[in-house]
Amino acid sequence: MNSKIIANGILRALAVVVGICLVAFFLYKIQSVLVYIVIAAITSLIGRPIVQFLRNKLKFKNTIAVIATMILLIGILVGLFVLFIPLITEQSHNLELLDIKELQGNVEDLYLEATSYFGINHVDVEQSLKDSDLLSKLDYALIPNLINSILSGFGNFSIGLFSVLFISFFFLKDSQLFEGSIMSFIPEDKETRLQKSFNKIKDLLSRYFVGLIFQISILFVIYTIGLLIIGVENAVVIAFLCALVNLIPYVGPLIGGALMIILTMTSNLGSDFSDVILPKTMYVLIIICIGQLIDNFISQPVIFSKSVKSHPLEIFLIIIIAGLLFGIVGMIVAVPAYTAIKVILKEFLSDYKVVKKLTKGL
Repeated sequence: MNSKIIANGILRALAVVVGICLVAFFLYKIQSVLVYIVIAAITSLIGRPIVQFLRNKLKFKNTIAVIATMILLIGILVGLFVLFIPLITEQSHNLELLDIKELQGNVEDLYLEATSYFGINHVDVEQSLKDSDLLSKLDYALIPNLINSILSGFGNFSIGLFSVLFISFFFLKDSQLFEGSIMSFIPEDKETRLQKSFNKIKDLLSRYFVGLIFQISILFVIYTIGLLIIGVENAVVIAFLCALVNLIPYVGPLIGGALMIILTMTSNLGSDFSDVILPKTMYVLIIICIGQLIDNFISQPVIFSKSVKSHPLEIFLIIIIAGLLFGIVGMIVAVPAYTAIKVILKEFLSDYKVVKKLTKGL
């Protein structure tokens, strides 16, 4: 092997490294566009059963079925917008006028009432708080500032929403658009099998995402009814936020439960702890337990077994592994990604015993 061959090999390796770096840099710069495409793909998977129903059962033309589906999805989004924006705007206005020192005093009083009620030596707690000056270091202005930042970012949200709806429309109208772009990089002898995999993945993921909507809806109804019964302010908004957080597997219910308890307690600042705050908090805990029992033993097993054809223990391990490797984002995308991988493995590596075991029932 002469020096010329070695030099050519080194140059090719450098070219590959530089090419990979350029592609990674390009993807980094257009990450917002990639997010739009991913959200649009999920939206199209959710709308796909509706399009198929309108096209196959009601004999709509493809374009009309897609337009009707988009109108339905936009209507749902507008309904949520109409429900939440006035409440968020009102709360933002209230927080702008809120006396931050008064809020700080209420939180400190609530904390001291809780320690006194549960028999904790609040004298030592007070002294330690005074020594550390912990509560005074908390930035109580963070809440109104956060809401103001969210409202100020509404313009960027509008651009992203329009982009997602535009891309989703064409994904629904031409279901082969995304696959065709991938097929251009695939050898011709693999196209048929890959197309079959794509169709299977779309069917499974459509059922999965629709199942998630039903799961969140069930939790939303349970939380809303429970919070309305015990008289929590803004019960619908709190229930929706806490149900939505459940999209994060395993961690989401904990975050949602904590959020519901905190919002319930802070909405009663200034009230008597033992007569008002504590009883309402206990009722909220009962509501959370009822919702999670129904979700864990009824909703989730049905979704996983009927949609992605995977055992709950299998799903649990995959979500935990993805969470350890990629954090919260990994936990959210673990099930769809694992389902897609299983379908592709079954199509191309079905001769292996492990693959047969994992893909049984697909």
